[in-house]
Amino acid sequence: MDVKTVGLILGGGAGTRLQPLTQDRAKPAVPIAGKYRLVDIPISNCINSGIRSIYLLTQFNSMSLHRHIQSTYIFDQFSRGSVRMLAAEQTPDSGGWFQGTADAVRQSMKHYMTRDPDIVIILSGDQLYRMNFEAVIEEHLERGADVTICTKPVPRNEAGDLGIMHVDAKNRIVQFAEKPGDGPELDTLRAPMYEEECYLASMGIYVFNAKVLSELLCANDETDFGKHVIPAAIEEKNVYSHIFEGYWKDIGTIGMFHEANLALTDLIPEFTFYDTKAPIYTHMRYLPPSKINCCDLNRCLLSDGCIISGHRILHSVVGTRAVIGEGTVIEHSVIMGADYYEQEKVPKKKGADIPALGIGKDCFIKNAIIDKNVHIGDSVYISPDGKADGDQTEHYLVRNGVIVIPKNIVISSGTRL
Repeated sequence: MDVKTVGLILGGGAGTRLQPLTQDRAKPAVPIAGKYRLVDIPISNCINSGIRSIYLLTQFNSMSLHRHIQSTYIFDQFSRGSVRMLAAEQTPDSGGWFQGTADAVRQSMKHYMTRDPDIVIILSGDQLYRMNFEAVIEEHLERGADVTICTKPVPRNEAGDLGIMHVDAKNRIVQFAEKPGDGPELDTLRAPMYEEECYLASMGIYVFNAKVLSELLCANDETDFGKHVIPAAIEEKNVYSHIFEGYWKDIGTIGMFHEANLALTDLIPEFTFYDTKAPIYTHMRYLPPSKINCCDLNRCLLSDGCIISGHRILHSVVGTRAVIGEGTVIEHSVIMGADYYEQEKVPKKKGADIPALGIGKDCFIKNAIIDKNVHIGDSVYISPDGKADGDQTEHYLVRNGVIVIPKNIVISSGTRL
């Protein structure tokens, strides 16, 4: 494909709906599937589609994200590829902070446009999917499109809360409605190519002709693609829909994050990391194999470098370097593991011992997300049962029926949460 393409990944949002996982890290840096980061998904999709000029637009808590990008995506001098971070910056022409997705792309234009691209593809940093962007761009060029929006067919009960596109017989988008609800407006937006009742929801994946993107952004100071730029483009430009019928999951909330992770433990999951033709790349850690000592593992995703001595782990994801003590039961949970190993207890400043890194003996953990580097003592009980959504202490937060233990928390032996 003889066109120059630049990939822009939007990672600047505060990620408030993913708190406390985004307390100290950017949303694209949140771990997924035990050993990956969310940002690995769009970057890998770009690499597998032959797109090697990739920019990551970021704003909040960018240190861990920057560290991951620097240590993972190292191209050799002959490939001329790169993944570059573009953080919000104060200049004579701007106040610094990105005001929205469109504003982030506008403020960063002076950097990525130096590549003189023909095509700019704009992606989200918090979605789980696998897509061949090369095929999307070929379709975009064949149609003579100015903008192509990737859409996914959804049933009526989901459509009301999404951005819905209505297309004509040639898949040109003629109408857009942001969260139309379940009223009469939704009836006019039904996708005509399906016999069953389906609607085309925007995936937040946009392919722009570079000149058209520049025109749309420089003509005004609108801040958001979904609310402002896309509706205006539909009125003024040739905007088409690329319909994607594969697996796609927005990881926008704690509930969605928990559900997407646990779905990966299925024998034949809808999304798989085992596709050798389009692998998902991440940081190479060179960890030893995981060690399992008489533990019943059922429907589990087990990462590298773990030491597992529990009684039973059911329908759960276990991250790198996780340590789980004898007699412990874990069900329907995401254990993120640790960034380092610890061989023995570390004394507190006041002289009292804190539990060793990992999960101790005879614990029970259910419907939970345990963030990285957590110290959990023996005989600890963790479950959202009996707690209201939004319940929060210094040790946990309950959201969407899941109890989340934040990063670096210490929970003493015998605690019931």
